[in-house]
Amino acid sequence: MIRIELPAHLRRLAQLDSEVKIDVAGQATQRSVLDALEACYPMLSGTIRDHVTQERRPFLRFFACEEDLSHERADAPLPDAVASGAEPLLIIAALAGG
Repeated sequence: MIRIELPAHLRRLAQLDSEVKIDVAGQATQRSVLDALEACYPMLSGTIRDHVTQERRPFLRFFACEEDLSHERADAPLPDAVASGAEPLLIIAALAGG
């Protein structure tokens, strides 16, 4: 069971109150987790990653176990603590401004 914490605007879109728990078949990677998340919540398709390129959307970042995973390969394994459900995968909305 993978735990995912989404930013408020995506929780509202998916009509969620708290973190998401999903099952991922096979190895837990960014790609497999996002595939499973979009399968369970189709309204999130295209909001976290681009429809065509499948790359992370600007102004969204991925964190887990106090590490920034935003620039990791999509098929790189997530930390064991995330794969076991001990720690959540955090999808954070970046802040910009002056």
